[in-house]
Amino acid sequence: MSYNRRKFIGLSALTAGAMTLKNSLLASTTTTPLTPSGIVIPITIEERKARIAKAQQLMAKEKMDAIFLEGTVSCFYFTGLRWGQSERTFGVVIPATGAIAYVCPKFEEDRARELIQPVYGDEVRCWEEHESPYALIVNIVKDRGVKYHSIGMEERVRFFIADGVKKLAKGFEIVDATPITAGCRMIKSKSEIALMQIATDVTIEAYKIAFATIQPGMSQTVFSGNISAAFKKLGYSGGASVQIGKYSAMPHGSITPQTIREGDIVMVDGGTSCEGYASDITRTIVVGRPTQRQTDVWNIEKEAQTAAFNAIKIGAPCEQVDAAARAVIAKAGFGSDYKLPGLPHRTGHGIGLEGHEWTNFVKGNKTPMAVGMCFSNEPTISIPGEFGIRLEDCVYISEEGPHYFSKQSISIEQPFG
Repeated sequence: MSYNRRKFIGLSALTAGAMTLKNSLLASTTTTPLTPSGIVIPITIEERKARIAKAQQLMAKEKMDAIFLEGTVSCFYFTGLRWGQSERTFGVVIPATGAIAYVCPKFEEDRARELIQPVYGDEVRCWEEHESPYALIVNIVKDRGVKYHSIGMEERVRFFIADGVKKLAKGFEIVDATPITAGCRMIKSKSEIALMQIATDVTIEAYKIAFATIQPGMSQTVFSGNISAAFKKLGYSGGASVQIGKYSAMPHGSITPQTIREGDIVMVDGGTSCEGYASDITRTIVVGRPTQRQTDVWNIEKEAQTAAFNAIKIGAPCEQVDAAARAVIAKAGFGSDYKLPGLPHRTGHGIGLEGHEWTNFVKGNKTPMAVGMCFSNEPTISIPGEFGIRLEDCVYISEEGPHYFSKQSISIEQPFG
């Protein structure tokens, strides 16, 4: 964007709008907050039950007797329970048949029972400090019935737990549960997509508020703080990284303190979440009048992002999207593959309950694109020592094909479609 303050709504008007929205949130008598795109509808019990049933179907296909999850995002996905990880083993066993069961430190049982929704399974097996939680995991699997002698470990399960189970599960194979967890989580329901849409809409509104505050002499820290404050005004916790000038060529930025100057590229990458579902949006702007060089590279980036979007076809391999973006960038005279100046990383990643999850737009990924998959679309053009341009908008795939959650930037002078 060539940042001309007169082209945007004044800061006072934007801030007033944000405060009006915040006041409506606080005044609402509903149990779900109003948002820029409607009412937040949490994931229902019925949907989580269907997720567990699908996981059990996949376990039969993959020949697993059960999978074990710690209190991580996948645990929340299936059970609605948020717990976290510590040195004490807590988690859930989802068996191929029968009800799920939890493994919990005994002194935490009361807290666990407060958080557990018994409709998914109310059995909690507890271990005292001197006892083995791994034995409880193995016994739950055995009690639910053994057919394959195989226990899957979700990818975030730590080694000491997986190894502890392995040592006690004589005659069992300990395997990767990713075909189950990713097999469920990669395909988003309409309810999940609706929550991601709200997170996206909030992010765009927060960016609009914060971008109206940009001025030469402002530090990246102050501008980043303005973005966080804008999210807060909208009733959400969110933020973004800010990289300026030559540091924008580093895709994940630099720790070097930076100050905005007239004519600088400013790259903003961030988002928020709604009921746990993430947004991820990058906008690259120019403070003041852009040079022809900045405009030309920005336009090539937009062309690459558009080519990537157009390459999204149901049933086609994910790698084809990455190839489409790289073809545009290489044709414009930048480096092929990951060579710089050029595109140094994959074109996109999966997104959902985590900002980065399965699967990716990357060379070698033959995974077929399918209805319900959600991705970021973010080819970057990095020119070390000069600047970088990244435009990032996320997409979801419906029966009709790909759709953007957020509108693409129109031009370097119009970052919001």
